[in-house]
Amino acid sequence: MRIDSLPYNNAQTQGPARRRWLQEHAPQHLEQCAALMLEALARRPLALSPGIAVLGAGACTEIPLEKLARAADEVVLVDLDRAALLQARAELPAVSLRTRVQLLTADLTGGVSLLLQERLRLLPWSTLEQEEASAFWDRLAAVLDACPVPDPPQVEDLPRATFGLAISSLVLSQLFSYPLLDLLDAVQQRAARHLGAQERHRRYQEAAQRFRLRIIAAHLHLLRDLVEPGGLVVLLSDVRGFLFQEGELSKGGPTRQALPLVPHAFFDLVRQTFTVLAERRWEWLSDLPTAERPGRGYEVVGYLAAVPAL
Repeated sequence: MRIDSLPYNNAQTQGPARRRWLQEHAPQHLEQCAALMLEALARRPLALSPGIAVLGAGACTEIPLEKLARAADEVVLVDLDRAALLQARAELPAVSLRTRVQLLTADLTGGVSLLLQERLRLLPWSTLEQEEASAFWDRLAAVLDACPVPDPPQVEDLPRATFGLAISSLVLSQLFSYPLLDLLDAVQQRAARHLGAQERHRRYQEAAQRFRLRIIAAHLHLLRDLVEPGGLVVLLSDVRGFLFQEGELSKGGPTRQALPLVPHAFFDLVRQTFTVLAERRWEWLSDLPTAERPGRGYEVVGYLAAVPAL
């Protein structure tokens, strides 16, 4: 499963070296991420718990962990990559701060990749491979629709209605993209002649979109359930990717290729779940172009929101 490669990928894209790269090439990204989290700290009502949960924390490349730890009695970092979490905590300059930071290794989807993998394993692939593309992708659309998505996910040892602030840090699009890539990997291995036809298959595309929205809704519900009534949430998510050639960074440049990452309904779901107090949008670069490949970047939306009081 793609999720199993997460620690390896994180080692290439997170941590102090990556932060230094971003400070040089995309400083506004680090500034915007930190500013929204620090605004949440400033606006958090004093009556709320000083505890903070950070979902998708990784190595805290974009997270001002030291400032969060100084403002909390406990910061719980949650990610599937244990090594990255340990690295993040080890960067803190004082033992007193490190003792406030708890680490929780968990799949934030509640195991969706494994649930989908089990259903893909049961398919009669040799028979399906012989079918027409339309029937083949109809069957996989049905698999996606039937795959359970825990809502909200049950994350062991992560208490509900406990925190004054919960943060989701640039993890949302990974939660649904990994299992969908697992499905395409299975097709590549067992029925490669059908790969590519899914782009023209309406029923499969609609099922994939429903799958994305179910995972998004479950993640928003998890954030909502973690905080006390009246508590605050910071949600950062890549919403669109783009490719660009050297010298063509201007928005809407002639060769810029955009790729939507989240369904448009995501924006409505956020406002249905939370009371939005602030919304920010910006872009950041993840890779510079070379002679062999284009550069990559992302458009981000950041929300500061409140969970309605009971």
